[in-house]
Amino acid sequence: MKNFINTLKNIFAIEDLRVRILNTLGFLLVYRLGSYIILPGVNSAQLAANHGSDAGSGLVGLINIFAGGAFSRASIFGLGIMPYISASIVVQLLGIAVPYFQKLQKEGPSGQKKIERITRVLTVFVTAFQAPGYIYSQILAYSNVEGNVTFFYIRSVLVLIAGTIFVMWLGEKITDKGIGNGISLIIMIGIIARLPASFFQEFASRVASNGGGLIVLLVELVFLVAVVMATILLVQGTRRIPVQFAKRIVGNKQYGGARQFIPLKVNASGVMPIIFAQAIMFLPITLAGFSTSATMSGIVSALTDIGGFWYNFLFGVMIVAFTYFYTAVIINPNQMAEDMKRNGGYIPGVKPGKKTAEYIDMVMSRITLPGAVFLAFVAIMPSIAMKFGMDNSFARFYGGTSLLILVGVMMDTLQQIESYLLMRHYDGLMKTGRIKGRTSLSGATAA
Repeated sequence: MKNFINTLKNIFAIEDLRVRILNTLGFLLVYRLGSYIILPGVNSAQLAANHGSDAGSGLVGLINIFAGGAFSRASIFGLGIMPYISASIVVQLLGIAVPYFQKLQKEGPSGQKKIERITRVLTVFVTAFQAPGYIYSQILAYSNVEGNVTFFYIRSVLVLIAGTIFVMWLGEKITDKGIGNGISLIIMIGIIARLPASFFQEFASRVASNGGGLIVLLVELVFLVAVVMATILLVQGTRRIPVQFAKRIVGNKQYGGARQFIPLKVNASGVMPIIFAQAIMFLPITLAGFSTSATMSGIVSALTDIGGFWYNFLFGVMIVAFTYFYTAVIINPNQMAEDMKRNGGYIPGVKPGKKTAEYIDMVMSRITLPGAVFLAFVAIMPSIAMKFGMDNSFARFYGGTSLLILVGVMMDTLQQIESYLLMRHYDGLMKTGRIKGRTSLSGATAA
């Protein structure tokens, strides 16, 4: 406890870090307050009464967790940050297929700014596409609205677009003025907001008659700890490739000659495959708002049942695919090999240049496959937990998307805080070790 208090003192003794943490908390507070502001014209009491248990079931319940309850409350932040995630997916796919976007990616900071502007504009169009389906399937289906329905549609779509843009702005401000990745933190805070209520629901169901009692709850919590530990191993696991740097003598001093390592992460893409796949799984709800076909309704029902086979199969396949895709986007073996060669480094037993790039690519392919499969397995664990009678809302934290996002975002944020402490010559967050964050691979090779 004493070490914990000393660590907190060290954190708040650094002015820059203290300001960034307070900024982050302030921005997140604004987001949480906004999630309780209801769209104009919606009867919130009637909506809550008619929604009932539907707000916590299926894909709707999962999206509602990500939005911190704003989705089911018909809040101005009802669509949250998910349209921005969908737009980011489209832009990154264009970066692979369209030469213009490939050129922008190679232009450095100026190209990145253009990509960000395109993503923001595309976010507006994605929100405008998703908002009518959301209003029809999640608001008008459960509640009457005040005034003309057509005017309500137009007004609500504009408000939802403005709300999503504001949430996107908050995320960017957190990244710029705060600590951690703003978009990921906004998703994480929505998940955490739903955790206490979900736990108490599970507690109530277990202590009730025929619920199994506290022993069953204790077994669930122990197994939950084991799942959390396995998830941390997945997030933190690395394969270290040794890199030897040639000796150089400049004047009377010798440089280089030291052995460094390239830390290739088993899960280099972090939580992004989960977020991307979840954004794609949001589409069935949108399509439901535009179609009255019985066939379409059956397909939508199958793809929104998080305990069903087809939802979990499609979700798992997309996670594996997005893991490979995002790993290929953020890790460039050719660039790493070139940086290594330019700095006089080489992998023992591997020729510099093309052979080094091929070797790194081979290693990444081998460690990404088991990482992607395990990531997909953890993501579909809530459906397995539900089969054992666990409460649906609590089961979503039992592995699955919620836990992966919580662990991944928390570890990244803590690693950034620890970096600030180490730069100021303080001890890290722990006396016995360091938090291994997502370090820059190109920077590692240039060390």
